[in-house]
Amino acid sequence: MSDPRLPSSPGFWRSPLRGPWFTSVLGLVLLAGITVLFVTGLVSYAAYNPDLSPVNDQTPGKGILGFYLFAWPTHPYWLYRVSQGVHVTLGITLIPVLLAKLWSVVPGLFALPPARSLAHALERLSLLLLVGGGLFEFTTGVLNVQLDYVFPGSFYPLHFYGAWVFFAAFVAHAVLKLPAALRTVRRARDAGRARDAGHVPEAGRARDTGQAREDGATAPEDGPVAPEESLVAPRPDPPTVSRRGALWLVGGGSLLLFGTTVGRSFDGPLRRTALLAPHGWAEPGSGPGGFQINKTAAYAGIRAVDTSAQAWRLTVAGRTGTVRLTRADLERLPLHSSALPIACVEGWSTSDQWWRGVRLRDLAALVGHDDPPDVLVESLQRHGAFRHAALRANQVADPRSLLALYVNGEDLTPDHGYPARVIVPAAPGVLNTKWVARMTFGDL
Repeated sequence: MSDPRLPSSPGFWRSPLRGPWFTSVLGLVLLAGITVLFVTGLVSYAAYNPDLSPVNDQTPGKGILGFYLFAWPTHPYWLYRVSQGVHVTLGITLIPVLLAKLWSVVPGLFALPPARSLAHALERLSLLLLVGGGLFEFTTGVLNVQLDYVFPGSFYPLHFYGAWVFFAAFVAHAVLKLPAALRTVRRARDAGRARDAGHVPEAGRARDTGQAREDGATAPEDGPVAPEESLVAPRPDPPTVSRRGALWLVGGGSLLLFGTTVGRSFDGPLRRTALLAPHGWAEPGSGPGGFQINKTAAYAGIRAVDTSAQAWRLTVAGRTGTVRLTRADLERLPLHSSALPIACVEGWSTSDQWWRGVRLRDLAALVGHDDPPDVLVESLQRHGAFRHAALRANQVADPRSLLALYVNGEDLTPDHGYPARVIVPAAPGVLNTKWVARMTFGDL
């Protein structure tokens, strides 16, 4: 008999809640949720157009991991707002489910022998990568959402590589466990229907299904134990809540996180419900420029003297040479308007703002590009990431893509990029460069 004082002993784990049914239900929720997270995460990576220029791509040697990349579209204009809002909000909402799932299977992590067969050894290896990768991805994601950049290195490549490791282990684990999980949930459903019809299932069958074990069924303490049975405590403590009650608790935690996060993807009263998000609560100011920002002019090192009419010039370079334009010169060019949101990788966004300025394709034409090419945009920003950004030709060509001079009928504020900023439909916020100083049109 194993020593019940050691975590490798089934007797060490006393919770009556653990069991195949509880674990299977959580696993099926995660199967759907994490699949959506992975797909929307890949979409977010593609939105940066990482194959366009090393300026955009900080991921060294991605190789075949970039096989799916494509030119990011500008239609629909709210595409990134929705996809990244779903990615971040869903990720935060799934945190209680992930933690409950890890808690439910923790006895299996200590089970001996560590490998009973080749298949079991592969399963244990996938668990190591699954648990480590999952904790890494969720932790770095939450830190990024909270603007706490305490991880070693850039979030961009760390989260990208971590996602591939985690999802590969997740797929392997799902292939191994999905049939058993579906079988367990199906048996529990059938048992419930039998009870409703007045038939009482055998105690052994109830134990096999792992359904809420209020009837006191237990797993054997000695001898060979099936992997799913190892989750059931042989000598459980008295229950204080049923397994279904525990699921309601986990679901309630997820709903609470959802309700205190999702509002930052909207403007108006709903944003005030985003109590746990940096871009929740009220708007930062009032008037035409009183909407959300990430970087202030002070943070970016932008001085008033650098953006004054006497000092600031926009340099535009291309096929036929270079021109330098004052803000007054830009105001004399044909101006156009676009109603576009700002959406950032942290999951927050604004509603549509009314921008007015010079079309990017018109600036390209000034330097000899009648057919708009790619463009490299450089900012006055002195420090921090994305002081430069590259945009694809389809983004330059879109008539809604502007070098904006005004927003909501007034001059840009310093925090929103005065004297000029880029605004492009469906692009991540960091590619909508503020305090623009130079634009170089051509193949990048």
